[in-house]
Amino acid sequence: MTAPRILAISGTLRTDGFNRHLLAAGVAKARELGADVDVLDLKLLNLPIYDGDVEAQGLPASVVELRERVAQAQGFLISSPEYNSSIPGGLKNAIDWASRAPGKRFQGKWAAIMGATPGPFGTARMQPHLRQVLSSTGALVLPTQMHVARASEAFSPEGALKDPARQREVDALVAELVARVKG
Repeated sequence: MTAPRILAISGTLRTDGFNRHLLAAGVAKARELGADVDVLDLKLLNLPIYDGDVEAQGLPASVVELRERVAQAQGFLISSPEYNSSIPGGLKNAIDWASRAPGKRFQGKWAAIMGATPGPFGTARMQPHLRQVLSSTGALVLPTQMHVARASEAFSPEGALKDPARQREVDALVAELVARVKG
């Protein structure tokens, strides 16, 4: 049996963002479980803002790369902050580009969502929006989700979760994703 292919995406562009740290914890667990994980850095990809006129003139190379990586994935691990109680623009833009026809790149693939934020809600307001958007693309979003509130206190200087119980939550979410992808 081949290793399940997971595309891991952080919704933050910030180089040292909390969600990059949270995603790294999930990626490590997925790899420990035998998954082949492709970590997509939206900052390095530098996607243009979705524009039908740009699309009509031919897809930029960064968009082609994104669409190929999404198509190759069998599942998605997404860790994202919330901006104004919703999905950060860079993440939403990537989903918009990747979901454009032709092809249904998210259709029938499992997605796990989690998030960290310095505020008290731990991305609880953003995650329903992300769940709705992913579901509209045909993705199957795990019912379990994970929130880290007060993220500025939750991570060590090295970026690891300080609370072992929080790490167990990440591990359980990722284990569920890997199991669903394996079928």
